[in-house]
Amino acid sequence: MAEFSLKADAFLGGFHKDYGTVVVTEVTDRAIASFALPLGGEAQAEKTIKSVLKLDLPSVGTAAQSEDGATTLLRLGKDQLFCLMDKQPDGHGAHRALSEKLAGTVYTTDQSDVWVSLTIRGPDSLRALERICPIDIHPGSFEVGALARTVMEHLGTVIIRNSDDEYTLMSASSSAKSFLHAIETSIENVL
Repeated sequence: MAEFSLKADAFLGGFHKDYGTVVVTEVTDRAIASFALPLGGEAQAEKTIKSVLKLDLPSVGTAAQSEDGATTLLRLGKDQLFCLMDKQPDGHGAHRALSEKLAGTVYTTDQSDVWVSLTIRGPDSLRALERICPIDIHPGSFEVGALARTVMEHLGTVIIRNSDDEYTLMSASSSAKSFLHAIETSIENVL
């Protein structure tokens, strides 16, 4: 019997490119789990999440990050969240361990293979994103910690504002190359 193991590859090969005033990097060591809060069990789910992750649930449209920066909760809707777990090369294992700790108080699904994640940072990152993002992401409207579901060049996207000049973008892994192409084209058009 042949002995081998499969290893996941990054959707964009670990893409990293410095354009001068904008840097784009693929996030390759992130596990992603979706959380659904059970109807009638929201209070217990919130209590368990706080106990396990040491995070309060953020309000809808915002993110909460752990003190060490390794875990981020994204509140996408009243009863839906994403949990981003950084420095987790085995998304399935990270999801399984987290799901066990939550002990059935939250419905979870492993989303690690579903999303490609990019960070875009630098003083011209906002200018590049404004060209292809139809929502208002100006700092006065889209504060640090804000997030939204939107589209960029017809591709479903979650955008998170991490800091003054840094954003996380998440889109379907099945369209990873098209998504990167849209981002790169926009950057090239503003520089």
